[in-house]
Amino acid sequence: MARMHTRRRGSSDSDKPVADDPPEWSDVDADAVENRVVELAEQGHSPSEIGLKLRDEGVQGTPVPNVQLATDKKVTEILAEHDAASGLPEDFRNLLERAVRLREHMAANPNDAQNKRALQNTEAKVRRLADYYRGDELDADFEYTYQNARELL
Repeated sequence: MARMHTRRRGSSDSDKPVADDPPEWSDVDADAVENRVVELAEQGHSPSEIGLKLRDEGVQGTPVPNVQLATDKKVTEILAEHDAASGLPEDFRNLLERAVRLREHMAANPNDAQNKRALQNTEAKVRRLADYYRGDELDADFEYTYQNARELL
């Protein structure tokens, strides 16, 4: 069993229910969903936040439980088509934000050993994810440093 930096088991067994068609009660036009996705992105929401807002608030008052079933495209694909996509993958951006926040906390609290360990673990995850994205979403010569992370955010 592969454990990263925690004692918890992870989510390898959790699967979404299989669905090929959007539910009957959610008959929203695909173009309306795409327009709402772009609108929410322009307001500064991330792809996962957009999905949550569409699920909770919906489009024209009708919830959209799954954008991909409603439009045959993922949220990130819709954003890329409309040139509204962020420069960084969302998971990488979230890790960078966490690393920067922890680094600033450590500067103010140098004796906080628990958060020192959390910073080490987070920076290790950032480096591994940077290896994964290097050449595609990141520059081929990208190296993680605190300064680079500050500049990207």
